[in-house]
Amino acid sequence: MRDLTKGKEGPLILAFTVPMLIGNVFQQLYNIVDSIVIGRYLGNEALAAVGASFPLIFTLIALIIGVATGTTIIIAQYYGARNIEKVQKAIETMYIFIFIASIFLTVIGNLSSDYIFRLIDLPEDVIPQASLYFNVYAFGFIFFFGFQGTSAILRGLGDSKTPLYFLVVATLVNIFLDLLFVVVFGWGIEGVAIATIIAQAGAFVSIIIYLNRYHKIVQFRLFKMHFDWEIFKKSLQIGLPTGFQQTFVAVGMLALYKVVNIFGTTVIAAYAVAMRIDSFASLPAMNFSAALSSFVGQNIGAGQFERVRHGMVATLRMTGIISLGVTVIAWLFAGQIMQVFTTDAAVIEAGKEYLYIVSAFYILFSTMFVLNGVLRGAGDTLIPMFITLFALWIIRIPASYILSQYFGPKGIWWGIPIAWAIGALFSYIYYKIGKWKKKNVIEKDIPTELE
Repeated sequence: MRDLTKGKEGPLILAFTVPMLIGNVFQQLYNIVDSIVIGRYLGNEALAAVGASFPLIFTLIALIIGVATGTTIIIAQYYGARNIEKVQKAIETMYIFIFIASIFLTVIGNLSSDYIFRLIDLPEDVIPQASLYFNVYAFGFIFFFGFQGTSAILRGLGDSKTPLYFLVVATLVNIFLDLLFVVVFGWGIEGVAIATIIAQAGAFVSIIIYLNRYHKIVQFRLFKMHFDWEIFKKSLQIGLPTGFQQTFVAVGMLALYKVVNIFGTTVIAAYAVAMRIDSFASLPAMNFSAALSSFVGQNIGAGQFERVRHGMVATLRMTGIISLGVTVIAWLFAGQIMQVFTTDAAVIEAGKEYLYIVSAFYILFSTMFVLNGVLRGAGDTLIPMFITLFALWIIRIPASYILSQYFGPKGIWWGIPIAWAIGALFSYIYYKIGKWKKKNVIEKDIPTELE
């Protein structure tokens, strides 16, 4: 556990971010290996199928992750205020919620996947594999939520290192099982999904065993947990706007796929690969944002607003430098990066066009995420939700559709940075207004001393 209310802001946030970033690099690594194995051994249709499954998975989990994020912010603020009793109640409430939700989503996902893929006009030759991959993958939701929830709890307590160790092992296991199930056993696309489930289950079970033995605050006792309705209501108050925001972002991704699908399997496959690369490139901004949220939560809980501003400025500098570096790499090596995933020349060319256009604006993406990280850490999530929805639904999707009518797939790609620019501008304006400073969500209870 780490106290984020003391020490130099920039180095503190950097030290907190690095383990999360390494962990998420490994997590994205096995997603990338999935795509490499699929693209090279199972073909473009399978690659397009997995790519189309991602926004559907994101759509189903987004609301739950949002509510869990609300609980994490509460945990960070209670920990900053040194109220350990409330921290433990919030942890138990979070676990109960995410496990009930994961079972519900598994059932809903398996019943609706075929219908959704047809709704977004996914080509008929891709739908069977997309549904097969998704339906198998969905059975691992309970382990996915369990591990991600545990990692979020530890981040709220200032511990970003412990989840890293388990995630590294899970990634290596997943890569090995990908190759074993697909290349050796010939299980096809379902083998990739089964490999992911096994890796996620191993990560969750092992981290729980470790925490139950060695951690003073985070204890997973399945039959001794209590659900605190007051904390859950606060979690909903903070988390629902974030959850709805992420859900509408995910639905927007599905809507964007409807535009992409017009151009056929080659463009769909290229988009699937480019999205994997994009997700990897955006990791620094997303992890700095998550670290900043925990930093802001603890410091607002301790009433130290000046540290919040210093932390935000330091984070903007760090993410700006990293974003420019990633842009240069994407420009110089776009073709070589695409060739790792596929040998199809048409897919490689379409993916290169995406990377040339979108990577030039990663600095806008990082700025938007850092500003939203401050707002989330303060518990102010409603206005950022509206900003995101406006940028996505009023700007990005219409712009991508209209521009695609004139410029083909390139027009779709240009809609993405246009939306980032609008989102970053509006987030900055709202940050400067300063209403987030009044959003402290915890009552000033008498603190319980740390053990």
